Amino acid sequence: MNTPRELHSVSLFLPALAGGGAERAMLHLAQGFAERGLKTDLVVAQAEGAYLTQIPLGVRLVNLQSRFPVVLSKTLALRRYLQQECPDVLLSALDIVSSATWARRMAGGATRIVMCVQTNLSQQFQDHQPNSIGKVRPQLVRWFYPWADEIVAASHGVAADVARMTNLSIDRIHVVHNPVVTPDMQTKMHAAIDHPWFAPDEPPVLLGVGRLVSQKDFFTLIRAFAQVRQQRRARLVILGEGEQRSQLEALVQELGLEADVDLPGFTDNPYAYMRQAGVFVLSSIFEGFGNVVAEAIATGTPVVSTDCESGPAEILENGKYGRLVPVGDANALAEAIVATLDSPTDSAILRQRAEAFSITTVTDQYLSILQRQLPESQRQAS
Repeated sequence: MNTPRELHSVSLFLPALAGGGAERAMLHLAQGFAERGLKTDLVVAQAEGAYLTQIPLGVRLVNLQSRFPVVLSKTLALRRYLQQECPDVLLSALDIVSSATWARRMAGGATRIVMCVQTNLSQQFQDHQPNSIGKVRPQLVRWFYPWADEIVAASHGVAADVARMTNLSIDRIHVVHNPVVTPDMQTKMHAAIDHPWFAPDEPPVLLGVGRLVSQKDFFTLIRAFAQVRQQRRARLVILGEGEQRSQLEALVQELGLEADVDLPGFTDNPYAYMRQAGVFVLSSIFEGFGNVVAEAIATGTPVVSTDCESGPAEILENGKYGRLVPVGDANALAEAIVATLDSPTDSAILRQRAEAFSITTVTDQYLSILQRQLPESQRQAS
């Protein structure tokens, strides 16, 4: 019988601290580890991004200061870190090319590597990697992910995708949903909003949150809103920043929606907007988990989401806690939004469902994996 490993130190490795849901989830997980008394490092290839000012108390930021070529530079820097610090576990997220497993091989030592997969890799490679580097990345996943001691996926859909890509048994991949419900969320969600559309007696606001990139498909959300607007007074706010801002603004103008659509940019407190929105809408083509869906239900706001790979259907339990529609279908999205405005899900039920995604719950699940004693055959293989 295997006995649990004693754990003293955990390091989390990220490329940077951009304002995405995966980065926010890892910050929350680092907070959970630190609150359990573990020596916790947040290791970044480059100390940049919107969340750089939000490092939790008790968590040390380690900047590897990677240079070009980034993959080689960050791998060598991570090797030096592992040799100097020797953490019990390195949990690596958004590390698509698996620099962590390479670095551990070069560094030697007893640090265990846990790959945390936050997105549907197959979809991401198709959507964002048309160049030669992107074409080789699936092969890198196939070669190097099996070197990890453990693999954790943010959803069952992501786990199935990783198993297909790596030819690993699905039993080797743990599913742990992301920690999005934090102790300070209650305070943040009741903060004042400096936006006139959220004042009392204003029309309901539909809210989208995410980077302005093709994955989030805010074009479909805007087209769906145009149909909703034909049926009733409503407004649309999309929080986030990204490369598609100008195209989205052009579509708003083309549809004559300038008076009712606003793209105010990134905010580090979307929860206040979520709580006061009439409906939260996720229009993504794909996700790894869909943090914002879990965050929205934690504020008690009803959700409409695309039934995309992977995550939203798991959060909403296949429609029990919010309506699901096909990807890219503006008509179906508009119909679901109107139906939700007419008959919203009870807020108390939504908040109760969100307890499954609390820092406490998810930290416990991660610790049970990090403390797991590997079978001898797997230790030799990795």
